[in-house]
Amino acid sequence: MSKAASTRSSPRSGAALPPAGAGRLVDSLAPLLHEWLPRQRWFAGKGRPITGFSAVAATELMPPDASGPGPGLLHLLVRVEQRSTPDPDAQPVPVAPTDDCYQLLIGVRSALPPRLAAARIGPVHEGPLAGRVVYEALHDPRLADLLLEQLRSPGALGPLRFDRAVEIPAGLAPRLLGAEQSNSSLVYGEKYILKILRRVFPGANPDLELPLALARQGSGRVPSPVAWFEAVGADVGGGAGPQSLTLGVLQPFLRDSEDGWRLALRALADGREFTDEARALGQATAEVHLALAAALPTVSLGPHQTANLAEAMSGRLDATAQAVPALLPYVGGLRTAFDALARSGSAPRESDGAGAGDAPVTRAQRVHGDLHLGQTLRTPDGEWSLIDFEGEPARPLTERRRPQPAVRDVAGMLRSFDYAARTHRPWNPGWAERSRSAFCDGYADATGTDPREDAALLRAYETDKAVYEVLYEARNRPDWLPVPMAAIHRLADHRP
Repeated sequence: MSKAASTRSSPRSGAALPPAGAGRLVDSLAPLLHEWLPRQRWFAGKGRPITGFSAVAATELMPPDASGPGPGLLHLLVRVEQRSTPDPDAQPVPVAPTDDCYQLLIGVRSALPPRLAAARIGPVHEGPLAGRVVYEALHDPRLADLLLEQLRSPGALGPLRFDRAVEIPAGLAPRLLGAEQSNSSLVYGEKYILKILRRVFPGANPDLELPLALARQGSGRVPSPVAWFEAVGADVGGGAGPQSLTLGVLQPFLRDSEDGWRLALRALADGREFTDEARALGQATAEVHLALAAALPTVSLGPHQTANLAEAMSGRLDATAQAVPALLPYVGGLRTAFDALARSGSAPRESDGAGAGDAPVTRAQRVHGDLHLGQTLRTPDGEWSLIDFEGEPARPLTERRRPQPAVRDVAGMLRSFDYAARTHRPWNPGWAERSRSAFCDGYADATGTDPREDAALLRAYETDKAVYEVLYEARNRPDWLPVPMAAIHRLADHRP
């Protein structure tokens, strides 16, 4: 972290609300949040009834104008309490009995202008904001600009801490991106992009932690964080006590870049191969893995850890099969992938030298954790970058920060090529297979190790990813369920 990224105090117009005031504020907003939150694409608790809200922290970034039409900006950390069982009419899924903490940026006005109608949450009828209208603040350029100003001036405001690594120019016009699912993003002056994490967890978020580590390593494959903000000493429940929470990360905006998903779909539509792009993407992925292994600790997974890994995958398979009956006929065939992984961890290693007969050891390191074509960008000069290191949002943060075999990222990308090919009509499995092979070739070129050589590990991770996809599509996009089910059929019928 540079000297510029200090936490010295800086003059700020807002203030943190005391716990009692924060509680009254959230209580007054509860009727509106009951209706509004489940409609947001980034809300992870769909299908579970909301039973209540509690305030973790509330900060006035701009106090609401008591008498005029000027807006106010409230930063809220709200714990959403939900039942651990889904609604009877909802898609049945395994649900952990936990509450989630969400970051909300709420605009406050006496009346909402027509240009902000789409951002409306609703009128407040009681409490400290009675008679006002609240709305999603990120749609308001004035409030979005205020958020950047906070990042431009390192310092603390109540529980919020704003840090930066470099100077940030003023006067960058904001615009809200509408394509993201689990978070929200603002682009400033087509120069920077601010990713605002919605569902937040105690501890360092990989979306800040890993890009910072890669920046220290000199990697050019990932945009380096320019600024970020956190909540310090927040207690989100669960018995962990007060901790820091990563809330947002500002990075360079790769203007005129295109994500790999759109590039792949265009190649399919044009009847073109994607092998050159896939090979270059494999090299870029390998370079990021090498940099992460150099920047952060790695560990060895012996037979016991490998068996635990296979057991966890098998458990996810059982739970998903109960939630998605279409998976039941394939469980036996799919389980052979996890059984093979468990056996591979204890099988003697062939060697003519010292150590013959020892069980093989798998290296584990920090990885992307949710790598697919949509998490990659290619610049106009053909260079690939990897973005969005948050990992799979449905998994606990402790799991996402755990060292894992790099093959996990490879398996995610192989599944993504299948996804792209399956969205094309007619289905083009040959295109997917050639792209998958080229990706692995590029990865091997950069590391000297072909991920296909560890067949049991790669197949297990690809199977685990396909099972995850089945659950995700069944819950969120039932029309897409045939896409991962095609892979399920292939993986269940696997023959060495």
